[in-house]
Amino acid sequence: MTSVAIVDYGMSNLHSVQNALQACAPRARIDVARDSRSMRMADRLVFPGQGAASKCMQAIQAQGLDEALKEAAYSKPMLGICMGLQVLLEHSEENDGTDCLGIIRGEVKHLSNQKPAACGHKIPHLGWNRVRQQGSHPLWNGIADQTHFYFVHSYYAQPRDDSLIMGSSDYPHAFSCALAKDGLFAVQFHPEKSGKQGLQLIQNFINWKP
Repeated sequence: MTSVAIVDYGMSNLHSVQNALQACAPRARIDVARDSRSMRMADRLVFPGQGAASKCMQAIQAQGLDEALKEAAYSKPMLGICMGLQVLLEHSEENDGTDCLGIIRGEVKHLSNQKPAACGHKIPHLGWNRVRQQGSHPLWNGIADQTHFYFVHSYYAQPRDDSLIMGSSDYPHAFSCALAKDGLFAVQFHPEKSGKQGLQLIQNFINWKP
C-alpha cells in the first residue's frame, strides 16, 4: 500500500489537501507528518503551506523538519504547494529578506517587483488563472495546456535555472508557477482547490514514478 504524508508544520490548510488526496488515492494510506521520522517513513510527501515565508521557516526549523525536507526532495516523490514551493528556494524578499531551504537555487520575489511593473493589478493575486505548460512532465498528463488553476499569493518563485520551470502564468506579466527537479514537483497554485484539473494533477503525482 502506498503511503502519502502531508507535512504539517502548523502553517497550512491540511483539510482540503487531505480530502483531495483521499479522493485521488482511496487505497493509499494518507497520514499527517509532524516529525522527521513520519516524513522518512512515507513513500511520498505533499508539502503545502500558506502565510509568511519567515514564519513558515521558523516553524519548519522549530520542529526540526528542514533537514528531512531536504532529504525527501532527493529521495522520494514530493509535491510542493504554494508556500511549499516558495520556501524550497534559497531566499525570499518577504519581510526584508528570509533565508529558505535552498533546495532549488533562486529567489522569491514580490509580484509588484515584476519588470515592467504590475501597475493596476491588485495584490495578492487571487482567483483562477491560466497555466502555460513549459516542457513535458508526467504531472501534466491528461491536463490541457492553458488550463485554469486557482491562485492565492503575493510572491512568486524565480529559479536561477530556467530549465526547471514547468509552468508559468501571467499577472499581468509572466511568472513561473510550476518547478520540477528530479522527484520534486512544486506549484504556486492550489491543485486541491482547482476542481477536476487539480485532482488530475494530484492523481498524476500519486502515480508518478520518477
